[in-house]
Amino acid sequence: MKTGYSMFSFTEDADVSEKFHLVKTAGYDGVEPVMSESGYLNRSSSEKEILDIGNIAREEGLEIPSVGVWSLWENNLVSDDEKVRCKAEDIIKKQIEIAALLGADTILAVPGYVGCDFASKPERIRYDIAYDRCREALGRLAPEAEKANVHIGIENVWNRFLLSPLEMKRLLDEVGSDYVGAYFDVGNVIYTGYPEDWIRILGKKYVKKIHLSDYRRDQAGLGAFVDLLAGDVDFEEVGNALKEIGYCDYLTLEMLPNYKKHPDVSVFSGKHAVDLIARMCE
Repeated sequence: MKTGYSMFSFTEDADVSEKFHLVKTAGYDGVEPVMSESGYLNRSSSEKEILDIGNIAREEGLEIPSVGVWSLWENNLVSDDEKVRCKAEDIIKKQIEIAALLGADTILAVPGYVGCDFASKPERIRYDIAYDRCREALGRLAPEAEKANVHIGIENVWNRFLLSPLEMKRLLDEVGSDYVGAYFDVGNVIYTGYPEDWIRILGKKYVKKIHLSDYRRDQAGLGAFVDLLAGDVDFEEVGNALKEIGYCDYLTLEMLPNYKKHPDVSVFSGKHAVDLIARMCE
């Protein structure tokens, strides 16, 4: 089992050279860069700029297994505005392009939202309409992903949408592509359920990548996300579930919300827990 660190743990304009060096120094195998509207990776990034980021990673001895995205919160994939939906699909297409250039086999995509507390101008989308739009969008994007040999991993996020593993699996079954699955975050479901259930129900077919995070039920909101092993994720059961489905890909730590001060510390503070959890999965 390999371990990675997500650049979601830093700001969108983070210094890639500096952060990649920290990630390697801490002993991770890989790093997950994140695309945004105007950061180090964005829709205007040239092929050379993208390849330069890959070269920085290789020089540090790091793999890039996946590419995340910030800007799908501001550009809802299931928006009532067709122009917004089209922009969201274009963002995902750019992610696929970036991932292919960087040698990553997966992108993390937000599958749209029914309601959102994070967007600057959040919409309220009717649930069944959001579901249909999401399925249709992923159906259009699947051939792009297959052509590039890059998987689209839709993440379970706080979007008031796709709230159960049965619903997520149903959606993926209906899309019907080997190149569309789930990028599963184990901490994101603690406030409504159990990550080990999601893993077993989605199975090896659909679990493309894993984000490690932890959450405490007796707190509330984003402030309830805590350091690994300080919350209510049963990592031993998560490990058992991952072993049962035969998952042997990356475990990537995401410290979000970021540490308010000295976020670089999070690269090192979580490493022992990540290694312990990785052993639970073997």
